[in-house]
Amino acid sequence: MSEIEKKWYVLRAVSGKENKVKEYIEADIKNGDFGNYVSQVLIPTEKVHQIRNSKKVVKEKNYLPGYVLVEAALVGEIPHLLRNVPNVLGFLGGMENPTPLRSSEISRILGTVDELREGGEEPMIPYVIGDAVKVTVGPFNGFSGTIEDVNRDKRKLKVMVKIFGRKTPVELGFMDVEKE
Repeated sequence: MSEIEKKWYVLRAVSGKENKVKEYIEADIKNGDFGNYVSQVLIPTEKVHQIRNSKKVVKEKNYLPGYVLVEAALVGEIPHLLRNVPNVLGFLGGMENPTPLRSSEISRILGTVDELREGGEEPMIPYVIGDAVKVTVGPFNGFSGTIEDVNRDKRKLKVMVKIFGRKTPVELGFMDVEKE
C-alpha cells in the first residue's frame, strides 16, 4: 500500500478540553479506527515561569488555546470521524472543505514549540551600562537615572537615581524601567 499524503489541519476544540481531544484521537489511532490516515496529534504548549511562594515554578500553558493540530489525510470518513470526536467543534477553515496549514506555518509553530520546549534562548537584553533610563514602577516611579550594572542572570539593573540631590544606587528589574 502506498503512503497516503498527510497534511496538518487545525481542529477547533472546547477551550480547556484540548488534552481530552488529543487522548480520544490517540486512542482511536491505537484502536485502528483512523488506520493509516491520522499520524500525529499535537497541542502547542509553552513553558511559563511563575513565582509562587517566592519560588520559581515552571508551568506548561497552551500556546494556541482552543486548537489541536492533527496530521491527517482527509479521505472518506476521516473528516467526519474527526469532527465527531467529543469536545471537537470542527475544523478551522470550514466544515465542508478544511484548509490545511501551509508548510511554513506548521514549521513556524513546531519550531516555536521546540524552541520553547528546549528552554529557548534568553531574549536580547536591551540595556547596557551608561544608558539613561526612567523608572516606571514602584516608589521611584518617574525618576531618571543611569545604569551602573546589568545582572543578566537575575534580570536586574543597578540604576543610579538622583534623590534629594544625591546619586543613590537602586536595584530594579528589567521590566521596571524604560529607555529615555
